[in-house]
Amino acid sequence: MTKPSLPELLHAAVAAVGGTERPGQVTMAETVAEAIDDGSHLLVQAGTGTGKSLGYLVPALAHGERVVVATATLALQRQLVERDLPRTVDALHPLLRRRPEFAMLKGRSNYLCLHRLREGAPQDEEEGLFDQFEAAAPTSKLGQDLLRMRDWADETETGDRDDLTPGVSDRAWSQVTVSSRECLGATKCAYGAECFAEQARERAKLADVIVTNHALLAIDAIEGAPVLPQHEVLIVDEAHELVSRVTGVATGELTPGQVNRAVRRSAKLVNEKAADQLQTAAETFERLMELALPGRLEEIPEDLGYALMALRDAARTVISALGSTRDKSVQDEDAVRKQALASVESIHDVAERISNGSEWDVVWYERHEPRGGAAYRHSGASLRVAPMSVSGLLREKLFAERSVVLTSATLKLGGDFNGVGASLGLAPEGTAGTEGAETEDLPVWKGIDVGSPFDYGKQGILYVAKHLARPSREGTRSDMLDELTELIEASGGRTLGLFSSMRAAQSAAEELRSRIPDYPILLQGEETLGELIKAFAADPKTCLFGTLSLWQGVDVPGASCQLVVMDKIPFPRPDDPLMSARQKAVEEAGGNGFMAVAATHAALLMAQGAGRLVRASGDRGVVAVLDPRLATARYGSYVKASLPEFWYTTDRNQVRRSLSAIDAAAKAEGQ
Repeated sequence: MTKPSLPELLHAAVAAVGGTERPGQVTMAETVAEAIDDGSHLLVQAGTGTGKSLGYLVPALAHGERVVVATATLALQRQLVERDLPRTVDALHPLLRRRPEFAMLKGRSNYLCLHRLREGAPQDEEEGLFDQFEAAAPTSKLGQDLLRMRDWADETETGDRDDLTPGVSDRAWSQVTVSSRECLGATKCAYGAECFAEQARERAKLADVIVTNHALLAIDAIEGAPVLPQHEVLIVDEAHELVSRVTGVATGELTPGQVNRAVRRSAKLVNEKAADQLQTAAETFERLMELALPGRLEEIPEDLGYALMALRDAARTVISALGSTRDKSVQDEDAVRKQALASVESIHDVAERISNGSEWDVVWYERHEPRGGAAYRHSGASLRVAPMSVSGLLREKLFAERSVVLTSATLKLGGDFNGVGASLGLAPEGTAGTEGAETEDLPVWKGIDVGSPFDYGKQGILYVAKHLARPSREGTRSDMLDELTELIEASGGRTLGLFSSMRAAQSAAEELRSRIPDYPILLQGEETLGELIKAFAADPKTCLFGTLSLWQGVDVPGASCQLVVMDKIPFPRPDDPLMSARQKAVEEAGGNGFMAVAATHAALLMAQGAGRLVRASGDRGVVAVLDPRLATARYGSYVKASLPEFWYTTDRNQVRRSLSAIDAAAKAEGQ
């Protein structure tokens, strides 16, 4: 039997999903196949509409090695597992003469825990949690959710939270799930044989393709205890998100509430001396946090250092005591003990990490304003620690033992892959592996841009409002609001407003609702994101304003989104402790910290934001940037080079005429 060619396989898969074969998709599939064959690493920029999921799935399935596909969003995981993989496997089966298996794997807390469900959550009195379902009034929302989940447990095959429709609150879900630290373990649990999380892991062990998320990939790399099965190929989709997701997993946090919860959970299970020691350390820490001012701690203050060492030592004492003390009066003691141990170990690990100190860590205080007032509450204070960079970690853990393919619509920033490559721990393209060079031992990789099926120059306009005043941190930008009002009127609504902060989005929504009442303004946070996007897509006159998740999470093809507005270049806040620390570190090493950190961050977000405009071959519209710095500042050309190649103008009259013409054409087609 002759082996089927890659073009044959790709053609069959594309036909099975009802798609159209694109030149960029063919190029991507061929390049991915080469990387998998020779065990090398590849960065692929594939624009919207390329069909990149088949561009990597087909060569991966054809090769026959076990593959892990990690994505950032639930939407893409669902698309892969429910649509692309079933159809692709069916289409390739006759050609490959084998049927590849696939499975989804997530972290343990995404699955319903049968022990928690049937035995009840260990009681946490101060938070008023329920240790039995009957304790929750069935008429309350929480009680109804708990009863519904109990019924769902008898029907579901996966126990996966994302398969529960409609969903439930985090508070309700916390009653029926456990973290990996709280889990009793399949051999010690009465429900181990039925465990949904264990069943998911067993399915993953047998699968040829495992679909997971960036967070679980990070846990697998960071924590040293493998949670993913051994695999020969790793494909990271939505790879522009990887660094921030890995940073999130590697970030530790201590709050007074968290410490007090650990005290409560362990008090009944350990001797009085150990309990008192942790209680005293918790009270000292809480008093310090009441006085904490937000910002980076370049050195740990002496009083905080003592408080952290006291917490660390007390937590260690309690952990030892938890291993030896047994309390017959505590119901279901193993589960209670596991929950207490998980809480105290978390406190110990973070306190020890900050106490030990590392030049590679950034430590800072953070405060969260309570709703309805500017005064801080002590419960809103947290002490956080995060790695200065995850590039070394990724280089060592991700690229060392497997072929890695990273893909996204936005990986080339400023015209090349080196900015994203550096954040992943990769040397500039073409320099790694060169004998005698500093980069000799670094992973060898290459980058390829397979383009987009869309004609951006004909489908979209990039308009920069060069005449506006430069944005400042203080005060309302009345000229920006005037410009935004006129643009929305010219486009007949149809506007996605992307703002650099929630405060700016709220202020603009409030102002424009009174100025142009004929155009409904939807605001992120006033309804679930899914409902907002549905309402935005349904009515062409409607506008949707919001912040970060809208820059990356909206897919509304057609006439409902013909104007994408960015209020200003989304640089990180100057007082962001982690970003400013990273910028300073680059400068101390002789680099350009602003370009390496702030400009790269902004360019990536703007590339994602601009990508909201053209989602299909018939889409037309304008990306309007209401920040003159994109046209006037030196870094403007770098940011512009990261965006799709739209037709560019700073002519305000021209853009209004274009928007009016696009609106008229849509209305003529009944849209």
